[in-house]
Amino acid sequence: METSRSRSFFQDLKSREVNGFRVRKRPYMGCNTQDFDPIGAVAVEHRGVTSPPMALSFCKTSKNAHILALTDEGGYVTLFNTRQKFRDFSSYQANAEKAKVCEWVAHENSIFDLCWIKDDANILTASGDQSIKIWDTQEQKCIRALMGHTGSIKSVSCHPTNQELVVSGSRDGSFAVWDTRCSENNYRKLCVSPLSVIHEAHTYPARRRRRRGKAESMSITSVLYLKDEVSVATAGAVDSIIKFWDTRHLKAPVTHACPHSESSTEEKRLHGISSLSQDLNGVFITASCMDHRIYLYNVLQLEKGPIKTFSGGRTDSFFVKSSISPDAAHILSGSSDGNAYIWQVNKPHLSPITLKSHDGEVTAVDWSPSEMGKVATCSDDFTVRFWNIQSSCYSNTRSPSSIRKRVMALPRIEGRKLFMDEPICTKSDANRTPSNVNSQPPIRTPEISTPESQKRKFSLSFEVKEELERTPEAEMKSPSSVLNPPSSLKRKTIRDYFPLS
Repeated sequence: METSRSRSFFQDLKSREVNGFRVRKRPYMGCNTQDFDPIGAVAVEHRGVTSPPMALSFCKTSKNAHILALTDEGGYVTLFNTRQKFRDFSSYQANAEKAKVCEWVAHENSIFDLCWIKDDANILTASGDQSIKIWDTQEQKCIRALMGHTGSIKSVSCHPTNQELVVSGSRDGSFAVWDTRCSENNYRKLCVSPLSVIHEAHTYPARRRRRRGKAESMSITSVLYLKDEVSVATAGAVDSIIKFWDTRHLKAPVTHACPHSESSTEEKRLHGISSLSQDLNGVFITASCMDHRIYLYNVLQLEKGPIKTFSGGRTDSFFVKSSISPDAAHILSGSSDGNAYIWQVNKPHLSPITLKSHDGEVTAVDWSPSEMGKVATCSDDFTVRFWNIQSSCYSNTRSPSSIRKRVMALPRIEGRKLFMDEPICTKSDANRTPSNVNSQPPIRTPEISTPESQKRKFSLSFEVKEELERTPEAEMKSPSSVLNPPSSLKRKTIRDYFPLS
């Protein structure tokens, strides 16, 4: 049984309201570091044996958004119902049995990453046994096995729209692109071979010829399939460089991004990256770096380097992950100091919110895509904790990737004159032809337009009329078309904005 704890803020609030006196409105906690009690915690164990959790992910559809998938070092996949009511006096083992939907042994080795696909009907698991398996979540049955890597598979990501396409990164230094519909042969229908494999994707030629015993890791730690549907981002344990690849031309990366300029000393760039994440719109990418910082990049401004930097946590191992929220307003990260941290994207200078309760290194984290404010964290203390941080994070914030529309109102004097001078038309007046049309000057509605100075200031490479009509031609000219291209025309990709030099 877990130790008893002081009552949470919500219990105190309920008690004070019942007792009949007013409670002041809770202040915004954007820069407060007080700890928050989780809404629930479950133990990670099987048949009485604990197992360190490795990866977790909420379902992607709104109807299943409360279901969390968890993988661990023992090769298990466990699904939990996070809407289950957890009692304070219950043990974590009892909570796990109560919230557990199902579990099964997916691999005979650690499962380092997982990914929901096809409206949560299937799930991908990437394992240390050098394979990726596709599971039917209803029957817990393996329907495909992706074989081809020669090292542990550390990361997996699926195509944003065609989820038969998958990219994976391995400890062998390669990343691979797969089509799960292509089986190897008639005798092994379950096995799939990669379409393309890029070896030593994050290894410099000068570093390959090192003395024996001095070889450094060339592991691919994280991969992302970007929203333009043809680009892939990769990161490794060698350095803090993110490479971007066009899947149609995989011979060399299209461009790269790193936290330091080329003139910086090389030692500043030797910190590896433990994880990458992107928001729902694909505008931003975060990189959790081993220099204990999280870097935020704009996909269309990679040449500028990171646009924001977040610090406060500790990343002492490649198991510590971070994740940007679906609306790109916050960043959630684990930490080696036993806490999880949440930063506001718009206010990186503020101290992060601290989530305290774990007793070991906090590793994988995730946001619920539909239940706003619900997050999950797991730790080497063999527990997974669920948090509701909506009241702390969502009171005064706005998504940086949201589109703000400029609305022009009538000038106060002209608007008042428009309504004061307008004659009242009665039913009898409507049937009668006016005898003196020119007795009063005609009422002219004032034209509403952007001043010329403002037009010059905000002018882009396409006309305002085209922007309002959203024609296919205007879409193609807009820089945002790389993230949301029209289906009827040839897409611009990240390669078009960052051509090879």
